[in-house]
Amino acid sequence: MPTLSCEIFQSLMNVLETRVRTTGEPLNHIVMRALADHLEVPHATLFQVSTSGALVEGISQGVVTIGELKRHGDLGLGTFADLDGEMVVVDGHFWRVPGAGAIREAADSDLAPFAVVTSFRPERSLELASVVSIDNLLRQLDRLRTSNNLFFAVRIDGRFSRMHTRAVCKKRGVGLVDAAANQAEFEFHEIVGTIVGFWTPEYARTVNIAGWHLHFLSEDRSGGGHVLDVAGSALKAQVQHLDDFRMAIPESPEFLKADLTRDPSKALDKAERAQGR
Repeated sequence: MPTLSCEIFQSLMNVLETRVRTTGEPLNHIVMRALADHLEVPHATLFQVSTSGALVEGISQGVVTIGELKRHGDLGLGTFADLDGEMVVVDGHFWRVPGAGAIREAADSDLAPFAVVTSFRPERSLELASVVSIDNLLRQLDRLRTSNNLFFAVRIDGRFSRMHTRAVCKKRGVGLVDAAANQAEFEFHEIVGTIVGFWTPEYARTVNIAGWHLHFLSEDRSGGGHVLDVAGSALKAQVQHLDDFRMAIPESPEFLKADLTRDPSKALDKAERAQGR
């Protein structure tokens, strides 16, 4: 990637340094995003808060506001402080799917311990004539990927004949596996809505969930959550490759003192994929 060197006013540098301290976003990402926005150049950036491994270790204190996340993307997923529900980001709106109670749009002041968002600009699309299971869906989505070494964002719209989801319940200081063991599960039939998610390369498994990770939100906002199983027909799938990965690393005492050297893959597979299948 080319390097840009230039002189700027000290006042502008002070503002940039303040933004870095308050958001955790790398300086070069702030500059590149500002330039791309000003010059109206599309930029395929995946912005992530913290790591999935930190959630496995029970580090679930909120570190970034929803208001700040909105600056980085209009499609995505994640969770909320103390694992209080699943996050589903559709068309720039951030929705909370709780383990109990009604779905609501998150306030800008709400906090997230983990989130992945991007500005969705689809490059490829495919009609999924028939989807009979989650494994079948993932195999079909793989046809839209052009590499095993890039990140990909996906959006799937349509009527689902069956949708099986889960939502973690609020649990402070508990690891993701233990939280998932007490999750709420939901079953929907003939429901219209949107699946959003990401594909992460195997080499990034220590910071995110390798493979596809999908969340669902119904059109009428009555149901949603982390996708466990799915079936449907005539579904519209759209995919965007992402070649720029940025991560905001928390500076909370819990994160800084945590042992994050363990490979979280098995724990993540148990928490994210095994339930309900």
